[in-house]
This record gives sequence, structure tokens and C-alpha cells, in this order.
Amino acid sequence: MKAESKEDILLAFKQSQLLGKPLFILGGGSNILLLEDLDALVLKISILGIDKISEDDQQVILKVGAGVVWHDLVLYSLDQNLSGLENLSLIPGTVGAAPMQNIGAYGVEIKSAFEHLEAIEISTGTTRIFQEKDCRFGYRDSIFKNELKGKYIITHVAFRLNKDHQPNISYGDIQSTLQKMGAIRPSPLNISKAVVQIRQQKLPDPKELGNAGSFFKNPTISLERYNQLKEKHSEIPGYPIAGDRVKIPAAWLIDTLGWKGKRMGPVGVHEKQPLVLVNYGGSNGSDILELGRKIQEQVCTEFNIRLEREVNVIGREQLIQL
Repeated sequence: MKAESKEDILLAFKQSQLLGKPLFILGGGSNILLLEDLDALVLKISILGIDKISEDDQQVILKVGAGVVWHDLVLYSLDQNLSGLENLSLIPGTVGAAPMQNIGAYGVEIKSAFEHLEAIEISTGTTRIFQEKDCRFGYRDSIFKNELKGKYIITHVAFRLNKDHQPNISYGDIQSTLQKMGAIRPSPLNISKAVVQIRQQKLPDPKELGNAGSFFKNPTISLERYNQLKEKHSEIPGYPIAGDRVKIPAAWLIDTLGWKGKRMGPVGVHEKQPLVLVNYGGSNGSDILELGRKIQEQVCTEFNIRLEREVNVIGREQLIQL
């Protein structure tokens, strides 16, 4: 069932109860690992629209339907000469899923551009507005993945974007890619093009090779633990973050253990990006999950670091009973 409005969502609640089937909410489906066929009413959130709701000399606030493709929003912002989303170019999925995951890439997370969101409470059908503090954004995390998981459906998200550009090109390969492109100044459009180029070179297209994007989060450890690890693994990279914590690239841990490009029958680790687990054909979600577990176990054994999954694993227990 496709929901193009709030009214469609409320209708789906009634339909689910009449059919006696649980509800499964679907955005773009790009970050989902299905373990089995689901006997459920699938509700595809397809609310569209990008509207300017506020503007001053420095910023513009856009209200965006949850069903808008994320990269389409990025392209729209660039066309309007607005900055704030360019580092998040080509991330798959829809706008409604973005705050749930607090999506991020190349040194930027959506919370930096987030204004508020609107969501329908499933148990009552009422609409609630969530400000940034209400969402409890964390690294690839929010309140919608924890206390409020399965309790709200996001319908619209508002973003505060800038008219003046403050480039963020210190993370990853953006700066070197801009130089290779011959981009003299790091405009939002140039940064977006650089990010798209990097992602296309490193990440497989899910339309061509089945995958659910980055399978693991980058782990964070204490500075003390990081220094201990460097005594044994002098080359281990680390990026300081708040609270005397250090973020370790999960891709480095996986690659160091020889997993990049490795196959286990019909599934494997992508040859260019070890964070991505792929289906070469003929496998199922359980095969991918088992591969992920093996990687987690080896990383834990060698580095005493527990990798957390970023992908959303879906089975019967994740369905919403009305």
C-alpha cells in the first residue's frame, strides 16, 4: 500500500486492523536486511513535496515530504544555491528515513541541518512535532531506533540550509578529489560532484549487486584503549571525538583481517569497500547475517572491539501489531 498523504497513513492503520495483519513501514528499503518473507501489510511512505517555509538573509528552511528521494533533495538544494547537504550526496534512501538513522558521510550528519520533523503516533493517529533535542541524535542513531522504535511514522522533515557556504572538505578523499577534478574553489556543487565520484568508485550500485550499504558502524573506544591498541597495531587509524573517545574506521579493522573481497559461497565482502556485504545471487538475508557475525567475531577476537550493525535486520518480530 502506498501512502501519499497523512490521510493514507491513517487509512492504512484501519486496513491493517481489518486484515488482521501487522504493519511494515517501508521507505526506500536501502538499509534493510530481510530474513524472511513477511506476512504483513507493507506501507510504502511516498509523501512528496519540497516547500520553502521560512527565509532570511542567511538561511532557508525547507519542509520536505518523507517519500522524497534523499539525493533528489540534495540536488534541489544545490539548484537553489543552498549549502549544508552537499557532503551527503548520493546516500541512498528517502528523506523520512534520514533522521531515524541520523545519516552522515564525509564529516557531516543531518543533525547539523535539521530543523524539526513531523510524525504520526501509530497508537493514536495524532501528529507530533519533534525538535532536534527531542530526536536524541547520536552516531547513526536517534530516539526512533530506541525508545520510540515502531511507535511513529515520519511524514515530513524540515531542514535549515545556508545561503553562505562554509565548506567541509577535511574528511576522507574530498580535498584530493577536488584537486583531481580541477575544482579551483570548493563550492557546494563541486563538493557534491566530488562526493558522488568517490561513492561511485568505492560503493557497488545495489541495482547491479545486491547490498544494504554500510553493514557496520565505525566503533568508538576510549583514548586509553586506543593507545593500548597502537602498541600492538601501530598503524591503526583513529579520529578523536568528544569525551576523550576515538572513532576507529570499521573498514580498516575488516580489511586488516583479510576480509575485503572474500567470498562465502553466494555472499561476500565487497572488493573495494569492506564495510559493504554483498549478495552475488542465490543467497538470502540469513547468509548475509551469518557472514556479518563471522566478521564481528574475528574483529572482537583480534582487537577486542565489538562491531555494531548499521543495517536494519527485519524479521517477524520487527513488525508493528495494531
